[in-house]
Amino acid sequence: MVSKRTTSTALLAGGVLLFVLTFVGGAALAPTIGVADDGDETRRTLVGSQGGGAGLHERGSVYLLDGTNQTWRSWSAASYFDVTMLDNGSVLAGFMDTGYGECGPYEPPCTRTGFRIVDPEPEPRVVHEYSFPVRTGQNSEVHDVEPLPGGGYVLADMEHERVVTVENGEITWQWNASSYYEAPEDPTKVDWLHINDVDRIGEDRYLVSVRNANQILIVERGKGVVDVINEDRNPRHLNHQHNPQWLGDGAVLVADSENDRIVELHRNDDGGWEVAWALYEAEGVSFAWPRDADRLPNGNTLITDSANQRLVEVDPDGEVVWSYRTDYVPYEAERLPEGETVGAPLYGESGVPNGPVAPGENGAGAPDRGVPVLSSLLQVLRTSFPLPFWLSEVHLLLSLVSLAMIVAGGALRLRLRLRS
Repeated sequence: MVSKRTTSTALLAGGVLLFVLTFVGGAALAPTIGVADDGDETRRTLVGSQGGGAGLHERGSVYLLDGTNQTWRSWSAASYFDVTMLDNGSVLAGFMDTGYGECGPYEPPCTRTGFRIVDPEPEPRVVHEYSFPVRTGQNSEVHDVEPLPGGGYVLADMEHERVVTVENGEITWQWNASSYYEAPEDPTKVDWLHINDVDRIGEDRYLVSVRNANQILIVERGKGVVDVINEDRNPRHLNHQHNPQWLGDGAVLVADSENDRIVELHRNDDGGWEVAWALYEAEGVSFAWPRDADRLPNGNTLITDSANQRLVEVDPDGEVVWSYRTDYVPYEAERLPEGETVGAPLYGESGVPNGPVAPGENGAGAPDRGVPVLSSLLQVLRTSFPLPFWLSEVHLLLSLVSLAMIVAGGALRLRLRLRS
């Protein structure tokens, strides 16, 4: 008869071995990402890095790549988000940081969010900041800020769920989401809409990403919401998207984050929106929580694949022409000198797919990739911690089994020791 001591030893040893083999085997069998490079040092890419750690709020940074070589980096906030290079060479960036003493209604030290201007020369340093205190650093950040013609800035305020323009440190206009959506009593206490992006797409017209509603709005000053993409909030069409780019009248490129794809949507003859082009993977690896996609003037697409910690540039056929493996979780990337443009080359014109498109009818929805409970758990972990890109539901299941074996073996060994 097998003794309990032998059983506990087997459980402990088996659990440790399974855990080691899961991670060593996963890493050894994983494809290589972030190595495509044609050696063109004129390919300059500006990156906003959200960082890592719990909530992805540690070691945020802004940095510049020449090809795949990092030329400068600023580690001056817990998290950085959208980045834009200004005409004078400085960088405008949405940020979140902690440890402030000026906290308004909240107890110090507190978190503040807003935007900063970072001057990279001679050494990177913050030369300007506009910020306000928030109840918590989680789901309250300013993810996007853009300069406006003639001065001032437009930003997406996730804390109060609004779009505001700021000039000389003062708010000059705002659109409140509560004028269109039914609001909770206090939006600062819940992650209500998570407005994460705003772009000026014309005179007094703004493209606004409302993540938690799975919608993209066109808001016009003086009129409010004048158009809605994904009016029925169908998560198969958009699911917690980030950073839409206005390609031109009736066309938008979107990082469809929780559908794990990049999708180009065109307005159809009925006034609705349909998929013209979609991409689900690059370098043989499926996208995991991509949060930015920019159509470049050369017709390629630059993608920020956040949970896989990489940047990739693909051609219209989805072939990778350049990639870069990041050390922390990137939020957004801009190809210089143009940055994200309003108006860019289209794929799949007139609704005819050109290059990769979907699983699913006309590119709608994400592929079915695994066990629902494990997939959801893995998504939560990916959005909180920088995990290995190859970590799948199978690896997660084996890891949980191995940890259960270790806990069971340890508990049995402890019980035997207490009885002796």
